[in-house]
Amino acid sequence: MIRVVHELPGRLRLRLPADHLADATAALSRAEGVRAARANPRCGSLAVVHDGRAPTRARILKIAANPPPAPEPAPSPPPAEGAALALSVGAFLVALAAPRPLAALVTLANISRAILLGIEATLAHGMKVETLDALAVALPAARGDYATANFTRLLTTLAGYIESTTIERSDELLRSLLRRRPEDVWVRAPDGELRRVAFASLKGGEEVAVGLGETIPVDGTVLDGDAYVDQSAVTGESLPLPLGPGGTALAGAIVTDGRLVIRAERVGGATTTGRITRYIQEALERPAEIQSVSDEMADRRVGITLGSAAGVFALTRSWRRLESVFQVDYSCTVKLGTPIALKTAMYRAAREGALVKSGQALETLAGVDTVVFDKTGTLTHNTLEVTDIFPLRPGVDEDRAIAIVASLGEHTTHPIARAVVELARRRRLAHIPHEEVNFIVGHGVEGEIADGAVIFGSRHFLEDDENVSFAPQRALAARLAGEGKSLLFAALDERPLAVFALRDRLREDAAATLARLRARGVRRLVMITGDGREKALAFGEQLGLDEVFYERQPEDKARIVESLRKDGARVAFVGDGVNDGPALMAADVGIAMPRAADIARATADVALIDDRLDALADLHELAQATMALIRSNFSVAVGANTAILAGAAGGLLSPRATAALHNGATIGVLLRSLAANRAPARTPAPRPPAPPALALQREAERLGEEPAEQDQPRIAVGAEQA
Repeated sequence: MIRVVHELPGRLRLRLPADHLADATAALSRAEGVRAARANPRCGSLAVVHDGRAPTRARILKIAANPPPAPEPAPSPPPAEGAALALSVGAFLVALAAPRPLAALVTLANISRAILLGIEATLAHGMKVETLDALAVALPAARGDYATANFTRLLTTLAGYIESTTIERSDELLRSLLRRRPEDVWVRAPDGELRRVAFASLKGGEEVAVGLGETIPVDGTVLDGDAYVDQSAVTGESLPLPLGPGGTALAGAIVTDGRLVIRAERVGGATTTGRITRYIQEALERPAEIQSVSDEMADRRVGITLGSAAGVFALTRSWRRLESVFQVDYSCTVKLGTPIALKTAMYRAAREGALVKSGQALETLAGVDTVVFDKTGTLTHNTLEVTDIFPLRPGVDEDRAIAIVASLGEHTTHPIARAVVELARRRRLAHIPHEEVNFIVGHGVEGEIADGAVIFGSRHFLEDDENVSFAPQRALAARLAGEGKSLLFAALDERPLAVFALRDRLREDAAATLARLRARGVRRLVMITGDGREKALAFGEQLGLDEVFYERQPEDKARIVESLRKDGARVAFVGDGVNDGPALMAADVGIAMPRAADIARATADVALIDDRLDALADLHELAQATMALIRSNFSVAVGANTAILAGAAGGLLSPRATAALHNGATIGVLLRSLAANRAPARTPAPRPPAPPALALQREAERLGEEPAEQDQPRIAVGAEQA
C-alpha cells in the first residue's frame, strides 16, 4: 500500500512498505519522465522528481505500487554527512556559550564518531591521518577546551560533506542521462501499416521505421529505404554514412537524410549504446583506486608526531611537554593547505576555460604521461574544409567549379556540400541560377543550369549510375585518398567537371597544444578513431602522433585505454561523443570537449568550456604548477613544524605557545595557497616532427612484413592489428 505524503508540481514524496523501497527506487530511476528517485530507508519514504506531466505521475504511482525486481543495485542512499555537519555546527555554538557540563556532553556526542574512526583506522591500517584527527579532537576535549575540539571537528565534517554531496550529484546526473531513451517507436506490421508501440515492448525481430531527424533505437539490418546516417556519437566516424538495404544500423545514430526500415536484432541493453551504458554503470559501482596526494603526504608524517610525543614523555614524564608536542600536527597544514590550493586552482581553471570536477582530477592530470585523443570534434572541428580543387573542363577555373557545385549544394545539409558552399561564401562567388535540385540519398545531387545538367557526388554514383568516366583521374584520386581526404566528383553534361578534395578541419591550435604537452612531460600522444586507415594515418603523420588506432568500435576505446594503463601509463583521454563515455571513465582522468554529448560531459573528470584545444595544455600546466605549490607548502610546513616540535620537546614552548606557532604556520601556508592566483607561464616549444615509425609502418605494410623494432612506438594500429 502506497501513500502520497507530499506533492508539489514535478515532485512526489511517497510512503511505501520497506520491502518495496529498493525495487521501487531502482525501477523509478529508469522510468520515462522521471528525473530523480531517492529513497530514505529510515523514514520508509521515496522522493521522486519528474517532468510534471499527468501520465508520468500515473506511471510513478503504478510502478511504486507494484515495482518489478531490481535488475541492478539501486542507488545507495546519501551518507549522513549532512546530519553530522549540523551537529558539529550546533556543538561548536553550544561550546562557546553553554555551561561546561552541557558543553562537555555535547562535545562528547560530536567527537565520538571521529574518535571511533581513528581507533578503527589504527587497528586496521596502523597510524593514519585518522589517528591524528582523533587525537586532535580528543586532546582539547580532555583538557576542557571544548570550543577547539568542536571547531576542529566542524572543519573535518565540512570537508566530508562537500565530497559526499559532489559524488552523489555527479552519479545522479550520470544515471539520469543513461535513462534517456525513446518512449515510443514506429513498427511496420505484417500488413504494411505503421503502428506506434512502446519502446520497452520491443523484443527483437520487429521492423522499426526511422524518419528524418530521428534517432535509431535498435541495432539491426536495413530492410528498406535509403538514408544518410550520422554515427559520430556512436562510432566516431566524422561523415554521415549512406545506408541502404542490407546495411547495418546502430542504435544512437541519427538519420540526417532519408528514411529507413530496420529489422531489430538487438534491443535495449544489448545494443551498442546499451553496452556503453552498462560499462559506465559498472564503472560507477567500482570504488576509486587513487589515494589523494595530500592524504598520502600527511600519512607519511603521522609517526613523527606520535613518536616524538612518546619519546618526550618517556624521558621527561612531563604531561605539559606531551600536550605541547601533540599540538604539532604535521597533517593539519597539509590537509587544510592542499584543499585550498586545489580549490584556488579549480577556480583559475574555470576562469581560463575548464571545469574541473574534483581536486583529485587535478592531481592526477599533473602526472599523466600519455594523452589519448578521440579525433572527431577533438583534434578537429567536426567540419570539413576543401583542400584541393581540380577543374577538368577547358574554360572552367576553380571559382567557376566551386560556384556551380555550391549553388546546387546549398540546398542540402550534407557536410561535403556545406564545405563547398562555405568556400564559395568566403570567396564571395556569385550564385548561379538553376532549376529544381534533385537529391539521390546515399549517392549525390543533380540539377540544371544554363550550361547543362550538373551532377555531383561519389565516383561510384557518377561512373556506375550516370556513366561519367573519371578513369584519367584514378591516380589522382588514389593519391588524395592516400592523404586521408574525402573526394567529391562533379560532372557537367555527362562529362567530368571537377574533383574536390576535403578533409576534417584540423583545429588551428592542435599542433601547438600537442607540442606544449610534450614539453611538459607527456611522453606518448595517441589517437583513436573510427575513420579508415588512410585518413587516420594521414592525421597521425600531420600531427606527429606516436600511435594511431583506426577503424575502431566504441567498446575498443575503453579497452585500449585500459591496456595502456595496465602497461604502466598514466592516461588522460580527451573526447566528445556518447561513444567516448566508457573511455573517459576508464582513463586516469577523462576530459570532455565543450560541445561534447551530455553523457561525455557527465562522465568526464574535466569539461572544457571554451572551444579551444589549447585550454587542455593550459590546464595541464596549471595542474603541474598546483602540485608543485602543494609540495612546496609541504616542505615549508615540515620545516616550520619541525622547529616548533623541537622547541616543545625541549620544554622551551608552552602548550599555548606551541598551538599559537603551529596554527600561525598553518595560516601562513593557507594564505600562500590563496595567493597563488596567477596562471602558470606557458612553455614555448617547437612542433615536434612526425616519428619515423609511420614511414616504417607504411613500408612494412607495402612489403607484407612487420616493421623493425624501434625505440619509438608504432603509430599505425588498425582494427586488424588489435
